[in-house]
Amino acid sequence: MENIPMTVFGAKALEAELLKLKDISRPRVIEHIATARAHGDLKENAEYHAAKEEQSFIESRIKEIESKLSRMQVIDVVKLKQDGRCVFGTTITLMNIEDDSEITYRIVGEDEADIVLGKISCHSPIASALMGNEEGDEVTVKAPKGDIVYKILNVEYI
Repeated sequence: MENIPMTVFGAKALEAELLKLKDISRPRVIEHIATARAHGDLKENAEYHAAKEEQSFIESRIKEIESKLSRMQVIDVVKLKQDGRCVFGTTITLMNIEDDSEITYRIVGEDEADIVLGKISCHSPIASALMGNEEGDEVTVKAPKGDIVYKILNVEYI
């Protein structure tokens, strides 16, 4: 099994989700199943079937998170050598060479990626192009709409 890279924040979020599923969601759905059973005939009891489906989802999500947590490799970017290189966990400000627009991304694990929040997966084309480069470097990202050339303006280890 392969290790799953994750930031400190991402690991804490996954642990919090697991705790919520085990301590809140699981007992709640068990209660819903018991209530639905008390209503009688289970064959035509939509409430019972919905609760059983939710229970199945919760249990599979618990197993998935436990598996990820057992394989995670937490990388604390603050403790890394801060030499200006783009590495896992860094926050990078880029300038599009074509139109001088700026954008900021943080390179994170797959489970943490959220483009709306500026968090990109370490396996994404942008992160792959950035990794190992330094402030001032120009990188070419192979995008579906064609190559995009960025200049790395800033690399932060926060």
